[in-house]
Amino acid sequence: MTTTPEATITRGRHVGPAAPAGAVRWFDICSYAELTPERGACAMVDGTQVAIFRVFDGALYALSNLDPFSGAHVLSRGILGTRDGVPTVASPMYKQVFDLRTGACLDDPRVALPAFPVRRAGDRVEVALPDEHRQ
Repeated sequence: MTTTPEATITRGRHVGPAAPAGAVRWFDICSYAELTPERGACAMVDGTQVAIFRVFDGALYALSNLDPFSGAHVLSRGILGTRDGVPTVASPMYKQVFDLRTGACLDDPRVALPAFPVRRAGDRVEVALPDEHRQ
């Protein structure tokens, strides 16, 4: 499943019952151990590219993989760090920095990435997509 240091996970598998309208559905992505600390992985989740990050303290974050400044799906290859105590990822294209918790661009407050709920279920990592992000 892992193809490079930046893992590419081909697709998430829906877990649980069908979600009612307006709710989120959780998708199984990979095992927690498959995510290398301080590296991103990209998963295709119900037609949406999601960048998933595991940081050194073990926390998980999920953002859209689409860099809004370049139009390229590259955020999973970004450089992880912190700014004023905020966990961040810097785009590998033009180096804008995004808050991993919210998706807000710290260099341009008018821009934000979609941030997705992510959780650890046993040894599995799951990401949820709200209705507006499903295709």
